[in-house]
Amino acid sequence: MQLKCVAIDDEPLALEIIKKYVSDYPSLKLVNTFDDAVSGAEYLTKNKIDILFIDINMPDITGVDLVRSLQEKPMIIFTTAYKNFAFEGFELEAVDYLLKPINNTRFGVAVNKAIDYYLFKHTNHSGEDDFLFVHSEYRVIKISVRDIEYIESMQDYIKIYLISTEKPVLTLMPLKSVIEKLPANQFVRIHRSYVVARAQIRSIYNRKIKLSKIELPVGTNYSEFIKDWSK
Repeated sequence: MQLKCVAIDDEPLALEIIKKYVSDYPSLKLVNTFDDAVSGAEYLTKNKIDILFIDINMPDITGVDLVRSLQEKPMIIFTTAYKNFAFEGFELEAVDYLLKPINNTRFGVAVNKAIDYYLFKHTNHSGEDDFLFVHSEYRVIKISVRDIEYIESMQDYIKIYLISTEKPVLTLMPLKSVIEKLPANQFVRIHRSYVVARAQIRSIYNRKIKLSKIELPVGTNYSEFIKDWSK
């Protein structure tokens, strides 16, 4: 496996750094670089690549606007010199973003995410995978299925509550879609708004499921689960 990469940045030094870092990874091949967004955009409309390293702030067109204009998007790794840059919307689905000056270690983290995500997308799955990928906070997050306590639906978004951390992962995805990605024998829908990990259920009383730190209601249409759980 060798993933084809393109880098677009109006700073020559930044392009040289990306060239050097990419050369350290046999699984990556840098097929072209561009110091202006217009030329880069033209190339991308005619050539299919796997990973795009792209600066956010460029004089012709921003990296965000360029990515948004692409009909077929590769995996995106944004680069920026601004810590507080606010990305516009989850639809960009970037794998990661790197703060300049980019160091080799942090670059490696982003690249390994991209490689993992590529392998996940191009492998046949049986629904019994031990992890899943979601887009959150403008990067791809890899979540261990065993670390999921419960999932809450918020219309077009879901919150994934993990055992290992207090802060849930927020991602743009309907509850139905994430259910299809989870092992059916390990998770159960108990309400139109909740899916829980069977292993995390402590008790059930008065149509309420007790987890480690919270009680969740069992919806009328899902109450059959209570009988199955008690067997």
